[in-house]
Amino acid sequence: MNPLYAEVIAQMQAFLWTGFIVFLRVGGTMLVMPAFGEMLVPARVKLVLALAFTLIVLPGAEPYVNRPEPGFPTPVWLFAETLIGLGIGMALRLFIIALQIAGMMAAQSISLSQLFGGTAGEPQPAVSQLMVMAALAIAVHLGLHVRVTEIFLGSYQVFPPGAFPDADLMRQWELSGVSHAFALGFSIAAPFVIAGLVYNVALGAINRAMPQLMVSFVGAPALTLGGLALLSIALPTGLMIWHDGFVTFLSNPFELRP
Repeated sequence: MNPLYAEVIAQMQAFLWTGFIVFLRVGGTMLVMPAFGEMLVPARVKLVLALAFTLIVLPGAEPYVNRPEPGFPTPVWLFAETLIGLGIGMALRLFIIALQIAGMMAAQSISLSQLFGGTAGEPQPAVSQLMVMAALAIAVHLGLHVRVTEIFLGSYQVFPPGAFPDADLMRQWELSGVSHAFALGFSIAAPFVIAGLVYNVALGAINRAMPQLMVSFVGAPALTLGGLALLSIALPTGLMIWHDGFVTFLSNPFELRP
């Protein structure tokens, strides 16, 4: 065989191998990440997005992608790359779960937990759906794809390919994300919970003072009306809190959060 052809074939094999390794990490993230990995997005579109991100990340990731260490099985390496991608995607997905938690708490507080529930791929109240769609629109508009590319490139320094990721580090990283997601969801839903508690206490006091009054006929419409008014006031602030937390995470995604 011509030496030139042999060199071209060797370079092509190395390029395809590197691209495949990068695709495993990107594809694992694309399965569950916000916006691009939603259940409403068709599988073919996700595949095209994964290939596009792979081509973007490939030049920066190529210096880190080498053959695995001696004695390290190649199937384990491939599984490790997919696992790292899923971990990155779940860390991003936790911010959407935080909004779903906040939406469910708010919907329960203002008696809108069943209205239009289940209109999306993931069954959830209308308030959760509104919060999630608004947050995804904000994230995509402010350059989510650029930030995700930066996360991919930075992940090769924290989780180098060719070795299984540190299980303790991965556990601490994901657990810190879970605790932060719950705290963020509770902080966003706090106005609705407090308003619902005050309203129900006041309604109970009125019922004790005037037992003959059918407070349920008066209280339910008033609760829904007040809840919608509070939603229009508190939702922009809640989305600002969510966006600040999301941007902070994207700025340093591999830091253990309190």
